[in-house]
Amino acid sequence: MVPPHNTTDERPQPRLYLVTPAAADIASLKLDLLAALDSADIAAVLLRLPDEDDRSLINRVKALAPTVQRADAALILDGHPAVVARGGADGAHLRSITEFEEAVDALKPDRIAGAGGLSTRHDAMIAAERGADYVMFGEPNGAAERPSLQAIVERVSWWAEVFEAPCVAYAGSFDEIAPVAQAGADFVALGDFIFSDPRGVTAAVADAASRLKAHEAVT
Repeated sequence: MVPPHNTTDERPQPRLYLVTPAAADIASLKLDLLAALDSADIAAVLLRLPDEDDRSLINRVKALAPTVQRADAALILDGHPAVVARGGADGAHLRSITEFEEAVDALKPDRIAGAGGLSTRHDAMIAAERGADYVMFGEPNGAAERPSLQAIVERVSWWAEVFEAPCVAYAGSFDEIAPVAQAGADFVALGDFIFSDPRGVTAAVADAASRLKAHEAVT
């Protein structure tokens, strides 16, 4: 899920990274994931979990992990590093540099440790030094606030030019996919707009993949 790159010119073409709704019904989410994974090349699924006890979360992860992993995608939990191994997930996305530093040693080397919530370049560099399998820029915070597209593009461009660790850029809409890919993202995260698309998940993911393909054609 997280191949490193050496230079921007040698970097593999970006892949999709799907972010699920937090409190989705398991059966419905499973069907949506099956449709999404069948309609495009998706490297990873970030499973956002509801506010439940650990046993309920583990059962939820166990119910969804095979669906994702059979498609050769990684199942990453949004937080909850203690649930990763017990639920059969592939890793965790840690939502601040503090959370990342607290969990990285327990996750690696067997599981993926992704770093998000990186509000400064310094935090991103710390994550890289501590062995983050990827960093993410542009995801919403707890108040559903995001940096501007320009700020995300600038951060992704800086990262791609300087670091080998992969970078995930969070796209908040279809129109943001091409700019963040052009900036040098290794993966483009797709959030709620995919699952709320009136055309359905299959059509939405296919649309996102076509926009990523269009980016590839001009690079």
